[in-house]
Amino acid sequence: MTWRHRALRLAAYTELVTLAALLLNRLTVHHPAVSAVAGPVHGIAYLTVLATALLTPAVARSVRWRAALPGIGGLLTVPHLIPPTAGSDGARLGS
Repeated sequence: MTWRHRALRLAAYTELVTLAALLLNRLTVHHPAVSAVAGPVHGIAYLTVLATALLTPAVARSVRWRAALPGIGGLLTVPHLIPPTAGSDGARLGS
């Protein structure tokens, strides 16, 4: 697994968790400190997902568009950018 794949996976989960934190904060107590921390972290994670999807060679256009979806785009992109593990026949589990 290359550094791009690790960065994408980390950014995708970070994006989802920070979005959930922002929404929960907004719907409950709306504490400004949570927004001040989670907002920029979410933005950086979102931009990292976009940059990783755009800069990874041989990626389908539809996968790049999925990366632009806020919140879940990174998680939709991860399976298409991470190569199969060594020794596997390329088949996905459950198929």
